[in-house]
Amino acid sequence: MKRKVLFTHSYFLQFDPKQWEIMQPYAPLGTIYAAALLRENGYETALHDVMFLDRADTIEPVLQSFKPDVVVVYDDGFNYLTKMCLTNMREAAFDMARLAKQYGCTTVASSSDSTDHYLKYLDNGFDYVIAGEAEHTLLEWINHFFAAAPVDLKLIPGLIFRNGPDIVKTPKRPVITDLDTLPFPAWDLVDVDQYKNAWRKKHGYFSINFATTRGCPYKCNWCAKPIYGNRYNARTPEHVCNELKMLHDRYGFDHIWFCDDIFGLKPGWVKEFARLLKQASLRIRFKIQSRADLLLSDEQVQPLAEAGCETVWMGAESGSQKILDAMDKGTTIAQIAEATAQLRHHHIRTAFFLQFGYLGETKEDIRMTFDMLKQLTPDEIGVSVSYPLPGTRFYEKVKAELSKKTNWTDSDEMAVMFKGTYEPEFYKKLHRYAHTFYRKLQNDKKAKQLQLRALLKMPLYAFREFREKRILK
Repeated sequence: MKRKVLFTHSYFLQFDPKQWEIMQPYAPLGTIYAAALLRENGYETALHDVMFLDRADTIEPVLQSFKPDVVVVYDDGFNYLTKMCLTNMREAAFDMARLAKQYGCTTVASSSDSTDHYLKYLDNGFDYVIAGEAEHTLLEWINHFFAAAPVDLKLIPGLIFRNGPDIVKTPKRPVITDLDTLPFPAWDLVDVDQYKNAWRKKHGYFSINFATTRGCPYKCNWCAKPIYGNRYNARTPEHVCNELKMLHDRYGFDHIWFCDDIFGLKPGWVKEFARLLKQASLRIRFKIQSRADLLLSDEQVQPLAEAGCETVWMGAESGSQKILDAMDKGTTIAQIAEATAQLRHHHIRTAFFLQFGYLGETKEDIRMTFDMLKQLTPDEIGVSVSYPLPGTRFYEKVKAELSKKTNWTDSDEMAVMFKGTYEPEFYKKLHRYAHTFYRKLQNDKKAKQLQLRALLKMPLYAFREFREKRILK
């Protein structure tokens, strides 16, 4: 037997028109982590990267040329877009699995969506689903698959499969606690130049994704964590710096997105990271995700600035404390304001994730969110509506109201799929108005600095905001 494993994933950027227009493609990091581990253990691996492709059947020539024994559709659990379980991507995964079966391959799925909806995957071309963090489960299963004397599959934690008419779900596998034991991701399987060219053509610089941790210990009740769970495990700063130096020497990136749910939570981690970067003469620019209550002092923020942090995306979510408390967010409006001030003091850009439509949100709560935007004027915003995902307390609250439609088609659909305070069309218009309101704020800020172009655009932005506010009302 050839011991060949073909990895792919289901995030076709062209299937998500909003993200295709934004054009910030990041390689499937979780996928190439798993590929590296299998290769380290003697398996021949290849990657069919669908990021820039437009059809699921593009896998067929690879099946013909590589002739794999196993095809693994392994989605990138570090990319928040894959956690949304978009139906466009799900159908693409099914199509690739069916094609692989036609070529005699055994098929495996690993993703947030397949963990939540394993029956759909087993009914549509997949032989196995790996639930949760998948690297060690995949390695153990594939050792069994190629073994002369295979073990009982029921002894492999984290596996879901059919046994005749029955569905077998083996016990949950514990998460990896020592992340330094994993090999560096197999970046050599990626066409890095394709990503580099796309970034530089659209934005003038090249950004790559990088993970220093897995998991999040906080308990926001709408946040799904089917892969890494509520545990928080971090690589050592030394391990991270060694990989960064290797990637910088090999690929010459300009910028990094640290795709951790929470960056640098462990006390002293960022300070040591900044020290090691300086010692290695490695200057990097990067953006992270964090929380307001982790950014309240010089001691917390200054090391980020020293390390090269340019932007912090903060889960602000709402300007209403009532809504933050209902979400079990664990932060306050005052902390959001203080964190914004701290970041500005250290010349770090502030970006807010905002969420409309949570249970019990009224127009007064919405007004408070716009007041917060006006007062704090973040440098960027990302706007969504509440999206119930299996495994969350929010989902349990609204699942009785969900129809057959439980997932968006793409990230711009913005459909409220449960009974909100207002009609679904209201939230679609609110999403549009929020961006118009924010662009006017940004333009007004530039006009106060007497920038001529901004001054000339003030009437246009005022008219657009007035028009969309009237539509919204």
